[in-house]
Amino acid sequence: MSKRFAFDPKLDFAIERFIDAPTRLVWEALTKPEHLREWYMPKAWGRVSRAEMDVRPGGIFSIDIAVEDGPDSPNLGCFLDVVPMERLVWTSMLFPGYRPAVFDDVPITVIVTMQAVGHRDRRRSARGARDRDEERGRVMTSESPG
Repeated sequence: MSKRFAFDPKLDFAIERFIDAPTRLVWEALTKPEHLREWYMPKAWGRVSRAEMDVRPGGIFSIDIAVEDGPDSPNLGCFLDVVPMERLVWTSMLFPGYRPAVFDDVPITVIVTMQAVGHRDRRRSARGARDRDEERGRVMTSESPG
């Protein structure tokens, strides 16, 4: 993507973490389904029962969330921007292949930027999600997944 994301505190929120690990390992945790399943969902909320990723622009980002009392909830999206070891962007607003998404859920776009700081990795995750009820104009937020 040639144009960078402009953070708007009225609509977006950011989470910044310093992770005591090499950037390569953090990248693998973000881009390999077997690792993503382990950290993406807070254990108190449920678990990732299935994950599929084709980490390239237009590729699939798909996770199914399992909660204790209900059926698995599929979440399908599309990678928009992939710069290995630096930047990863995906959205639920498009399905794989940049196909328009049709769903009944809260739309999100996740932008993860990574930067090595000494021997640690700095990961900043900015997420934007607007409530479907535009009249209320609330901003949806959640706790960090990991």
